[in-house]
Amino acid sequence: MNKATPAPEANIWDNIPQEEAPMGRVNSPRKKEKPAEPVAVVNSPDYDIDGLQTDFPTATDLERFVFDQTGVVLSLKGRANKLKYQVAMDVLNGTPVEPRYIGEGNPYLDKADLVPEEPHKILPARSTEIPPLTEVQNEFFTAFVPHSDPEYHARGVKMHCTFRKYKNGCITYQVLGPIEPRPFGEKIDKFGRMRPEIIKWTDPRTSEQIVQRDDGSMTPVGRRLKAMMQTMRYNNTNQWIKYIDRDFLSLDQRAAQNPWDLSNDH
Repeated sequence: MNKATPAPEANIWDNIPQEEAPMGRVNSPRKKEKPAEPVAVVNSPDYDIDGLQTDFPTATDLERFVFDQTGVVLSLKGRANKLKYQVAMDVLNGTPVEPRYIGEGNPYLDKADLVPEEPHKILPARSTEIPPLTEVQNEFFTAFVPHSDPEYHARGVKMHCTFRKYKNGCITYQVLGPIEPRPFGEKIDKFGRMRPEIIKWTDPRTSEQIVQRDDGSMTPVGRRLKAMMQTMRYNNTNQWIKYIDRDFLSLDQRAAQNPWDLSNDH
């Protein structure tokens, strides 16, 4: 009997219910700068608080000066006037300061000039119907699954996906990415340059989802994924049979240690 396979231009992700994913912030893919260890001028008579107050009347100016001299990023905005100059003086003299006065990032960057980014989505929890990862029999990774986003799909962009088969026969998939930035809107910044209003993310990731249940029945998206993987040939078979829905013989530890010992076979 001939099996229906998806047409090349069809999108296997059409009409698939979307996962419920609350929005929230996760760690940004951009790494934050780690505050450098103080490299200070120790007990230098060249600096005093009066001089700092005269030359650096604002917290921003003071933070930038300390950063230039020591590499330490301070968080001084809003602090009491005497306190912030004392903290700056301590750092310049190599005296340890409380962690609450240490900032992050680069004091020369104005956050108001940065393009805001949309929070990454939080993936739904793993289904309790899926066996634990300790029960995985085999796993197959592919970087050639058609993209679920209509625009990316039309451009022929592929997604990274992993398939897992468990010992009880359950088969799952999980889309791993990639996550791509997508600028939205335009605005003119204070320098007269055009920039995006916000950076949103094309994020195709999913939590681990069932393709085939332990009783052999298929989910709707599972039937499409199976048909798609069957079109990917491997010699005289296909990737679904060769790499995903595989069957292995069970071997106990005794067989692994000595396959020639037949004394315990019945």
